[in-house]
Amino acid sequence: MLNGISESGSDVVGSFISQLQALQNRVKELEAENSKLSSQLSKCCCHRTEEMQNGSDVESFKLGVESQRQNAGGDKTRKKKTIERNPGYDLKIMAHHSKRYVALKVMYFGQRFYGFASEAQMDPTVESEIFKALEKTRLLVGDKKESQYSRCGRTDKGVSSVGQVIALFLRSNLKETDGNHKISGELIPEAQIEGEIDYVRVLNRVLPSDIRIIGWSPVSIDFSARFSCLAREYKYFFWRGNLNLSAMENAGKKFLGEHDFRNFCKMDAANVHNYRRRITQFEISSSNMSFEGGQLCAFKVKGSAFLWHQVRCMVAVLFMIGQGLESVDMIDILLDIEKTPRKPQYAMAPETPLILQSCEFEDVKFICSSDSGQALRIHLENEGRAYQLQSAIFQEAALSCLPLAKDQSLLNDGTIKVTSHIPLLSRPTEPSYEERRAKLNSRR
Repeated sequence: MLNGISESGSDVVGSFISQLQALQNRVKELEAENSKLSSQLSKCCCHRTEEMQNGSDVESFKLGVESQRQNAGGDKTRKKKTIERNPGYDLKIMAHHSKRYVALKVMYFGQRFYGFASEAQMDPTVESEIFKALEKTRLLVGDKKESQYSRCGRTDKGVSSVGQVIALFLRSNLKETDGNHKISGELIPEAQIEGEIDYVRVLNRVLPSDIRIIGWSPVSIDFSARFSCLAREYKYFFWRGNLNLSAMENAGKKFLGEHDFRNFCKMDAANVHNYRRRITQFEISSSNMSFEGGQLCAFKVKGSAFLWHQVRCMVAVLFMIGQGLESVDMIDILLDIEKTPRKPQYAMAPETPLILQSCEFEDVKFICSSDSGQALRIHLENEGRAYQLQSAIFQEAALSCLPLAKDQSLLNDGTIKVTSHIPLLSRPTEPSYEERRAKLNSRR
C-alpha cells in the first residue's frame, strides 16, 4: 500500500513539473511575441511621426517676425531645469530599431540660452532643446550614455555657433545584412547613405527657430565630437569705431604658437591643470556690413582647443590695446607666467558677438539634401529680415532721443566709453594656480 501511495505521489510531482515546464515555455513564447509586436508598433509610430512631419518646406517657415516675438517672450524667463519625456516614448522599444552612429552639425543663436550643455541648472539650453527634438521625432535610441553622445564644445550663455558638432547613435531606415546586435539593435555601416532618414529635414521641422541642424555625416563608432576634433575656429564681431586695428593685429599675432593662457581665461584649478594651448591662426577682417558709417569687423582665432572664456579674455585685452589704453607688449607680459603668475582683474568682452565658427575633423563630410538646404536658406533669410526690422525700429528710436552729452561717446560694442583706465599691471590680481590648488587641498 505504501508503494501505491509513493507511486501516486510521484505521478503528481511529475505532473506538476510537466505543467511548470509548459508554463515556462509559454512565457518565453509570449515574451518573444511581445518583443516582436513592440518593435512593429514602434516602427509604425516612427513612420507615422515622419509622415506627419512631411509637408511643404516653404510653407513651414513663416516670415520670422512671429518666431522672433515668441523667442523674445516668456521662454527667456529664468526657470529651474525640469526633465520632460515625450508621451508614449519608450527608449526600450526604440532599442529594437536599426541604428547608426551619426555626427550632426548644429547652428544656433545663443541669446536666449543658458549655454549649450544641458548639465547647467537652468533652462533652456541648446542641448536640452536638441534632445527634446530627438525624442519627438523618435530618432533617439537610448539615453546619453547608451547613445555614446559627445559634443565638440561647450559654448557659454549667450554665445552662438554656426559649426557646433555632436555625435550619437540615431535610428536608421537601413538594414544591416551581416548580422544584428541583439541588445542594441542593428548597426548600419557608415558607408551606406542612400535611403537613409533625412536627419536635417526631420529635426529642423520640430526644433525652435533659433536652432538648426545644417548637416549630418555617418561616422565610425570610435568617433568623438570632442576628442576627434582637429581644430576649432571662433569669430568675434565688433564695430571698428576709432580702434587702432594695426596695433590690435600686431598684438593678436603674439598669440600664435603654444603658450600658457592662464592669464587669458577663467581659471578652473579644480579640474584643469594644463593651461598651455596652441593658436594656429589669428586675423582681423572687415565685413560688408556697416551701420551709421561704422564698419563691422571680426577677429578670427583658430586653435586645437580653448580654455574657459579664453577668447573673450583675449578680445578684452585687444580692445584695450586698440583704444590705446595698453601697449602691444602687454600680450607678452601676460603670456609670461614667470613674471606674471597672477591674472590682473579685468572684465571679459561681451558674449553676444562670439561665434563658434567651425570644428574640423578628418574625413568627415556633412550631408544636406537639396530640399533641406532650400528650407534652411528660406528660414535664415526670414530670420534675417526680422532682425533687420528690429534694427530699423531701434534706429528710429535712437533718432527720436536726445543727443548724448558732450563727454560721452559710443564704443564699437555699443557701450559708453570709459574715460578713466587703470593700467592692467596696477590692478588687483586673482590668486595664482598654485595658490588656488593649495586652498583646495587645505579643504580636504
